[in-house]
Amino acid sequence: MSQTPLKLAIIVGSIREGRFGPTVAKWFTGQAAQREDLTVDVVDLAETPLPTVFPAFGQPPGEEVERQLAAVSPRLAAADAFVIVTPEYNHSFPASLKNAIDWHNKEWHAKPVGFVSYGGVSGGLRAVEQLRVVLAELHAVTIRDTVSFHNSWGDFGVDGTHRDGEGCEAAAKTMLDQLTWWAHALRDAKAARPYAA
Repeated sequence: MSQTPLKLAIIVGSIREGRFGPTVAKWFTGQAAQREDLTVDVVDLAETPLPTVFPAFGQPPGEEVERQLAAVSPRLAAADAFVIVTPEYNHSFPASLKNAIDWHNKEWHAKPVGFVSYGGVSGGLRAVEQLRVVLAELHAVTIRDTVSFHNSWGDFGVDGTHRDGEGCEAAAKTMLDQLTWWAHALRDAKAARPYAA
């Protein structure tokens, strides 16, 4: 097994004004950054907007679209694993996140994806369940255990800590342990034999 640290891309899915996503993403990034087996890249879709109009099927994107994709696509391609930070919008996940997923294909192949979700009573879990179906179509492996924040807008301090520190940190550790297991297994397998999609 390679001892090279895994490259983890943390994707912040919400682009709404006044969004809570950066607070959650910052907390989770802090958890991931404590691990020596990971290097972290935060891909914030609000800072790297992607076009919403796709070229005709089978046609290459135009020059401006290529420029926008260049801020995201190489980072997803380089990642060994992903964590998606998502809210729940109307029992699903944000359109910005679906758009980012749909602009890419091979970047997701045979890579593990974990989830950190937030929202009301459901804590964003319905968004996660829908993401599992979408990502399965792209040959990704989703991690069963998640980190979920329910009605948590007042639970984070100004310093980014969560009032249920131990419980949240334990959930993050479990998910990251599973994510890194899959990331090592899949990276080593692809090094020995290209993935057949």
